[in-house]
Amino acid sequence: MYFDIIASGSKGNATLVKHKDTLILIDLGITLVRLNEALASLNLSLKDIDAALFTHEHSDHLNGLKCISPKKMYALKGTLPSSLSNVINKYEPFIIKDIKITAFPTSHDAVNPCGYILESDEDKLVYMTDTGVFLDEALPYVKNPDYLVIESNHDIQMEMRTHRSFSLKQRILSEVGHLCNEDSAFAAIDIIGDKTKEIVLAHLSEEANTPEVALEAYHKVFSYKGVDISKYLVRCASQNSPLLGGHVDEN
Repeated sequence: MYFDIIASGSKGNATLVKHKDTLILIDLGITLVRLNEALASLNLSLKDIDAALFTHEHSDHLNGLKCISPKKMYALKGTLPSSLSNVINKYEPFIIKDIKITAFPTSHDAVNPCGYILESDEDKLVYMTDTGVFLDEALPYVKNPDYLVIESNHDIQMEMRTHRSFSLKQRILSEVGHLCNEDSAFAAIDIIGDKTKEIVLAHLSEEANTPEVALEAYHKVFSYKGVDISKYLVRCASQNSPLLGGHVDEN
């Protein structure tokens, strides 16, 4: 299984996950042009997408909705009109060809926000962005993935120094907002296990974070908890440049 985080941030999100002949898209908040460019770089095209999973209804996650056939859309109730998607339920796995998919709840100011677990015969990927806190109820489901994509949205001090309105800052810092770097790191430590190889920090704020600040926070929290961060490949996803992770299937 490998994944291509095409874009991650408040201006648009989209991730491709590929295993054998199965191609899954998570969110589509970017232009068709950019999606097609990413697909072409992997020698794929729009018709190769077997399913599109949507985490919640905010525009930076579904602006490109019209590019996908309704028959291929999957989301929890309330995320999309039922006529435009296959309605799924949290914690109830479903199969798309070679990949088992399970939705789990997140804590965000949306109707029914969720993250996704994608499992092949060899690998497990956990994808969780746009959440103010990590919900412990999901831990048994997300524990010990091979690959973890987790929000690390902001540095609290940088957030407070932005020119954003006080109400927006309150929203971002709330339990239904976005994870700060330190909370992300603490959540990641709970989730990772002996199988974990990669941790990707996602949905970084362009105003209130940098990759350097986020990674420094991770190093500090892992050190504080006595966890050797050098055992993992830890990187930051970008709003503007794709990030390729996992491993390319031999089949």
